[in-house]
Amino acid sequence: MKIFFITPFPDTINIFIKNNIANQGIKKGLIDIQTIDLRKFSRNSYKKIDDEPYGGGDGMVMMCQPLFDAIEFCIKECDSKPIVVFPSPRGKVLNHSLSSNLSNENSLIFICGHYKGIDERVVEKYVDLEISTGDYILSNGELSSMIIFDSIVRLIPGVLNNINSALTDSFVDDLLDAPYFTRPDEIDGLKVPEVLLSGNHEAIKKWKIDKKEQITRDRRPDLWKKYNK
Repeated sequence: MKIFFITPFPDTINIFIKNNIANQGIKKGLIDIQTIDLRKFSRNSYKKIDDEPYGGGDGMVMMCQPLFDAIEFCIKECDSKPIVVFPSPRGKVLNHSLSSNLSNENSLIFICGHYKGIDERVVEKYVDLEISTGDYILSNGELSSMIIFDSIVRLIPGVLNNINSALTDSFVDDLLDAPYFTRPDEIDGLKVPEVLLSGNHEAIKKWKIDKKEQITRDRRPDLWKKYNK
């Protein structure tokens, strides 16, 4: 998979990737990540990428021209049509199903927004998918792009040493995950549930399912309702 990040602050992306699970995917040749410095595509002598919005109002807006040229550069680097992703509060809310679908794509382009956002004509011409990471605002698009990116690449077979670990995480089956314990079996009077020490695989499996259902029912009634449809 080829993944491009169009950003005015490439070091933010590069530092994250260096310390992310995706680095394993790069070393194994499973993903090819390119950080595209948006300012290099500005035709302004000051490398300007933002301007005041038409109609007035506070804040600045990222301009069309640098983004148009940067996106076109990325498209030409792809063997097939890439999916252009723009993290946005008005987008579809990120979930496991969406990340799983995107993990099957050949190439992705992330637009890292700043200020009040990007010129709407960029969305109209290029963006295939707007994604929201939740009902809050971040100060830059690099953070939201990294959240989306991380949720995708960990599902690409071979990136994680054990893909089954990802396939048993929360949300895969519309349930939150069961609790986990490790050595020692008792500390400060707190004990590991006896069933997990029993070696009875069927009983352990049932315990985990019961716990997943109980936790989801208590903490995420919205997911519980979806699970029981």
